[in-house]
Amino acid sequence: MKEIIISEDIRNKLPDLVLGCIECDVAILEDNTQLWQEIERVCNKVANSAELSEVGSHPAIKASRIAYRTCGKDPSRYRLSSEALMRRVVKGNPLYRINNVVDLVNLISLKTGLSIGGYDAENIKGLISFDIGAKDEPYEAIGRGELNIEFLPVFRDGISAFGSPTSDSVRTSVTAITKRFLMVIIGFSGEDHTAQVVDLSLNLLKKYAQADQIETCLIR
Repeated sequence: MKEIIISEDIRNKLPDLVLGCIECDVAILEDNTQLWQEIERVCNKVANSAELSEVGSHPAIKASRIAYRTCGKDPSRYRLSSEALMRRVVKGNPLYRINNVVDLVNLISLKTGLSIGGYDAENIKGLISFDIGAKDEPYEAIGRGELNIEFLPVFRDGISAFGSPTSDSVRTSVTAITKRFLMVIIGFSGEDHTAQVVDLSLNLLKKYAQADQIETCLIR
């Protein structure tokens, strides 16, 4: 398991924060019919059970928005990935199909309301810290280009920031050649919920990505 720490700065601001971590070998597939059938069922359930104005009131999303404000970031301008995903579904827009691992991360976010980092572990170098973004810190977000991560909760390794609850980075993105996968469940909503999502994620990784050589931990 990659070594991950929570910085004193963010721990002092968010004392209840817990990170649920899973590292495992995966088999990447461009598509998975069974997975997409489950995704479509969950999308239909979300679309039929929530109004757009209600998305921000989801307990996990609400806790995450409060965490953003505590760190100094406006969650309405820099939406959490889970909130953006749920809003997209409620609007009736289809999800992008990337690969089975990225798609199942989106499925977990829809099921739980949590933002989840998914990374190619082999592209992460050295100690990982969960911290707060600095002014003018460079960050190339997937599908968004340069992202202003000042005051945003971020993951850093020995090279640069590479992950955030708003958008992960191109440098550590999961691609067709990914073999070792790191998932980090960002538990702004408490330890019990985070531990439950770790269990859910393990089941889905085994079912849809042939997860093997699995390591897990909770970081407080």
